[in-house]
Amino acid sequence: MVHRDVDRSVGVLHPGSMGASVAAQAVAGGAEVRWLPRGRSAATRRRADGIGLRAAADLGELVESCQVILSVCPPAVALDVAREVARAGFRGVYVDANAVSPERMADIAEVVTAGGASVVDGGITGPPPREAGTSRLYLCGDAPAVARVAGLFQATALAPFPLEGPIGRASALKLSFASYNKIAYALAAQACALADGHGVLDELIDLAAGALPGTPLARPERLAGAGRKAWRWEPEMEEIARACAQVGLPTGFAEAAAETFGRWEAHKDDGTVTGARLIADLRRTERPGEPGTA
Repeated sequence: MVHRDVDRSVGVLHPGSMGASVAAQAVAGGAEVRWLPRGRSAATRRRADGIGLRAAADLGELVESCQVILSVCPPAVALDVAREVARAGFRGVYVDANAVSPERMADIAEVVTAGGASVVDGGITGPPPREAGTSRLYLCGDAPAVARVAGLFQATALAPFPLEGPIGRASALKLSFASYNKIAYALAAQACALADGHGVLDELIDLAAGALPGTPLARPERLAGAGRKAWRWEPEMEEIARACAQVGLPTGFAEAAAETFGRWEAHKDDGTVTGARLIADLRRTERPGEPGTA
């Protein structure tokens, strides 16, 4: 049995697929983890109960009872979540583990530290952590705070990787990896849609199977996973574009990927969507649900 150390109490905002998996690893590492069930779906409640999270009545109770708060939410609302926590009077260690640009991470840090808390910049790479060797949590910022957060995940499936240097480095690393890993899906989908439009999709898949085996281009069924997560990936691409602009890089790759993922928003968390459907969606001139769309 894992001993729960009350001095290692953690709050998680908000346990979606990734957030719940991260919270589960903190529980496995011996932390007592709390969350806010109010307004959350029945599926989210079942997920939280299943991994042993404790419910808090409201944000005030969560802030008062936790020394560390983990923010794992869509990047578009990360700054708003930080503001809510700061307004609630949190004075512990706030970990923003969202896919945000270094510039936005700086805004988050300014908001949280103004309220008296310490901030750790976190970047999660890999799938929701369930087994060792698949997922990493990069951390940077105030050294004692980084060490404290890293300690929560020692010997768990989410391997902590402290980075030297200021806030923003973990976010930059996360987005740099995502700019290759996730835009690759958008590129594969674009190529497949182009081939489909000209009647040579089967030939393209055959060509890619020999030249680029194992890629989404050779196996378009792998696009299905991206389709289910496109509602999160679209704002992440916008953060990547922001990060590129900050260092004088072209933003077009990320902006085009955001447009691609935007056409798949209707398939949020849809376990039945196929690669063929996603390819067909790209050939529409309107987004799903807009006038003129079948």
